[in-house]
Amino acid sequence: MLLHLGKDTIINFGDIVGIFDLDTTTVSPATRNFLAKAEKEKRVVNVSAELPKSFILCAAKGGKTLVYISQISPATLLKRTGFVEGLSKTGK
Repeated sequence: MLLHLGKDTIINFGDIVGIFDLDTTTVSPATRNFLAKAEKEKRVVNVSAELPKSFILCAAKGGKTLVYISQISPATLLKRTGFVEGLSKTGK
């Protein structure tokens, strides 16, 4: 399955490590440091044409991670994955 992040960027679900809200996670200095280091190492891909709302952490080849910055909210991205829907079906 594939997930559209914006600006014609699509990633494989299997590569996703996590989907994070930029507003709430960047309060932590650890997250800010992680994102700054990833940007310095050129592992950040900005697919946002507007104000970014989320970042998606993906596993990349060679054990490195890749960070996508998206204007799409984490809730919308999560709905697009169908993950929450799948959980509710298994709980019935």
